[in-house]
Amino acid sequence: MQIVDPHIHFWELGTDAYQWLTSTAETFIGAANRLDRRFLPPDLFEGAKDIEIVKIVHVEALRNPKSPIDETRWLQSLADEGDFPQGIVAAADLSSPDVESILEQHRAFDNVRGIRQILNRHMDPVYNYVDTDYLNDSTWCHQFQLLKKFDLSFDLQLYPKQVPDACRIIDASPDTVFVLNHTGMFVDRTLEGYRQWRDGLAALSKRDNVFVKISGLGMFDHEWTVESFRPYVLQTLDFFGVERSMFASNFPVDKLFSDYVRVWTAFDEITQGFSVDERKSLFCVNAETVYRI
Repeated sequence: MQIVDPHIHFWELGTDAYQWLTSTAETFIGAANRLDRRFLPPDLFEGAKDIEIVKIVHVEALRNPKSPIDETRWLQSLADEGDFPQGIVAAADLSSPDVESILEQHRAFDNVRGIRQILNRHMDPVYNYVDTDYLNDSTWCHQFQLLKKFDLSFDLQLYPKQVPDACRIIDASPDTVFVLNHTGMFVDRTLEGYRQWRDGLAALSKRDNVFVKISGLGMFDHEWTVESFRPYVLQTLDFFGVERSMFASNFPVDKLFSDYVRVWTAFDEITQGFSVDERKSLFCVNAETVYRI
């Protein structure tokens, strides 16, 4: 199996930026200190076994970054030494007064393609990522338009309830590519929660500049099976189509719930009835195209 994995995190606990890995606070994936203290390209390839990873995109793994350029510099050095990652989605606080300088510095690195700033807000502190409602912050919304200036995409990580606010930003940014993270993060596992997730996907899929990463399903389904994944994968594909969807692993976070081969084998099994070209798009081509790698 050949894949392009567009959602990987590398880190090393000895680096100050990743001290959050020592946290014992319980979240919906468990405590952060359950995650690997070190995850680098050799660790990824070792777990991939017979899967051929052709290219990867690294998505920022910082929490409250004080110097996001340091992570980008480190990742670019990994790429220069060993080819991976081919794409970098860097961190930036778009509400910061110096964000234009930060974006300009990120863009100076060859492999930077986009920005992610996590937006997830939830009433339950177990699920809450950030204290600020960035989607309704006037400074954040205004400075979001700087992404177009630097030709950067935006990885959109949020919960279904936040989709209406996100659509306002998307509609105001028709020239920016958005990549919805983790299948829209179906967090509230109730009938009403399902409807919000489904309706959120439908709304986002109506915007032609929005793509989706089918990933992170294990974060909300810790004892998952292929059959428990299947309806969410197929529902997402029904909305976005093969043309605007891509599979991703979210490793090593999803390593808490399965191994690397099992994740990709599940995607393979679910799409057995798809054409060769459709599967190439989902497993490789779309990620290469969207992230320009």
